Amino acid sequence: MSILYPFAALACLLALLVWPPPVMASEILLAASKDSPALRQFVADLAARRPEDRVRFVPASDLTTPSALPADSRLVLLGADALDWRLNDPGGPPTLVMQISRVQAQQRLKDSRPANLTLLWSDPSPERQLRLIRQLLPQAGRIGLLYGDNSRFLVNEVRQQAAAQGLAVHAWFWPDTGDSRPLNRMLDESDVLLGVDDPALFNPLTIKSVLLASYGRKQVLIGPSAAFVPAGSLSSSYSDQRDWLNSLDELLSQPPAQWPRAAYPRYFKVLSNPQVARSLGIELSDDVDQAGRLQHWESSK
Repeated sequence: MSILYPFAALACLLALLVWPPPVMASEILLAASKDSPALRQFVADLAARRPEDRVRFVPASDLTTPSALPADSRLVLLGADALDWRLNDPGGPPTLVMQISRVQAQQRLKDSRPANLTLLWSDPSPERQLRLIRQLLPQAGRIGLLYGDNSRFLVNEVRQQAAAQGLAVHAWFWPDTGDSRPLNRMLDESDVLLGVDDPALFNPLTIKSVLLASYGRKQVLIGPSAAFVPAGSLSSSYSDQRDWLNSLDELLSQPPAQWPRAAYPRYFKVLSNPQVARSLGIELSDDVDQAGRLQHWESSK
């Protein structure tokens, strides 16, 4: 045996330690019931971030069953319709579902969470929204909360998260949005209104009456989403396409076994309505500062 053999073996071992084994490419399929230029751009941006993977878009109409897809692929579904398709088959690859709200998922799943399925919530985190209230309105301690049949399941969660931040929730059931009495009674007991993303309560037909009633008492609405801020809501947290790309990229870099069963995007921004703030005498720092303070609070918990 050559005297150089042990040294050669040692050199090979050191090389393996210094140079990690190549990362295996994954097939990442994004599927949605509707195609759009914005969706195609999202897929292209994700592919640019993950050049080692095979990232492609597949219209949901071209998919057969989840079980027919490669078991080692990763499936990203966008929207409630795509989730309905996924729920028809208990098999299939690990799946991330985006553009799904808490209310939409509750209507379909109740309290169950199928295996190999991770839900990424599209509506703002209630805990984050409550903290935003603490930042914007530190004197507000009573949080008004309207809920309906579809959002009833959120009440206890919001109560617990509010109590942890020193806030009290006054929740009122609002089964008939044509009857303003529950809205007015809730406002009589509250300092600020927290909107939840329940389309039966907050929609283009109801938002005017909600805002008129709350502003008549010099109270503001937080949420239920950034889409309502231009209409008159004071502020809301939200995640844009870049935030979703960052959050999705992080999850796809982890083994599916480590994916949470459900999660809000870790990256987000804040959008506020300065005109509403001025009309009610509320001083606001800029949205970047508000988001930064929220991020610092979440990272320090």
